[in-house]
Amino acid sequence: MNQENGYAPLVELTRGAIVECVHYGAFAVVDSQGKLLCSAGDPDLRTFPRSSMKPFQVLPFMESGGVEFFGLSEEELAIMCASHAGTDAHVAVLRGIHKKAGLQESDLQCGVHYPSDRATSEAMRLRGELPMPYRHNCSGKHSGMLAAARLRGLPMENYLELEHPVQQRIRTVMAEMSGLTPDALIPGIDGCSAPVYALPLRAFAYAVARLCDPVGLSAERQSACRKVTDAMRSYPLMVAGPGKLDTVLMQVLGDKLVSKGGAEGYQMIGLLPDADKGTPGIGIAMKFSDGDPDRRATYSLVTAILQVFGFSRQLENEAYRGFADSVVRNWRGLTAGEKRLSALATEALAHCR
Repeated sequence: MNQENGYAPLVELTRGAIVECVHYGAFAVVDSQGKLLCSAGDPDLRTFPRSSMKPFQVLPFMESGGVEFFGLSEEELAIMCASHAGTDAHVAVLRGIHKKAGLQESDLQCGVHYPSDRATSEAMRLRGELPMPYRHNCSGKHSGMLAAARLRGLPMENYLELEHPVQQRIRTVMAEMSGLTPDALIPGIDGCSAPVYALPLRAFAYAVARLCDPVGLSAERQSACRKVTDAMRSYPLMVAGPGKLDTVLMQVLGDKLVSKGGAEGYQMIGLLPDADKGTPGIGIAMKFSDGDPDRRATYSLVTAILQVFGFSRQLENEAYRGFADSVVRNWRGLTAGEKRLSALATEALAHCR
């Protein structure tokens, strides 16, 4: 097997009869009982989930009764799990959270950047409006962390420090969900300055499966998991934004899954249990070694995995068609090649169930 540092060739792009580009990566598919259903590359590759971790970072706040205490809505919970596009609608929801929790925009320590939503960003530039923390794609997560500190009467000015009780509780919950010890999670600093933890793909996929199928966990944990996945599926536009993969997937398959991407080529998808078929929840975690900057490898692998699990018809939806397109086109729209799974990835998925 052609592997390098745990990564294997997963997605190929051709031009004419030649394979011109290869995206190396690794993925793991695990059910809520901890069974590895299939993988390619090293399923124990340790890497940072980045923003794919956000649904887990809000769980301690949920378990502490924060949503009820501050009277937060499902929509407000959804944006706490988000890498949102910075639209005016996202900002309005964030303002609602801050009003209810007694927070100020200046409390946010996520930094600033222009919105990823092109129309919003262009409109801001035309108005001469500079980006503010509310527009940052991680401001929902940070609002949740600040609300957790406020709920517990903890200092807010250092809420991002690794040893802050809010961050330590997140680390503990992430470890519990993934079947690891807190010390097994390797800390790092995310792009938004919050702590993030590296863990094996297999372990994170297991955590995702349990998020979607929390049977056997404590009553408080089960309730928190279900509220998080319900909120994400009910308000997919809050989780990402118009035309974004996570949003479109949950719009098309919201009764079946949750989806949350992360930076540098990371993606998680959780399939909810199917009572009719008797199948448990399933977690999918993937990482591309080159960071997959335009997400083309991610789109190809996500589509292939979901087809294996029987969603081919749903993925023909007009909204998803662009993500599923396997044709490589030039600037005139002429067909130049195709995107396809490698033989190794195809073989791995052939045995996945």
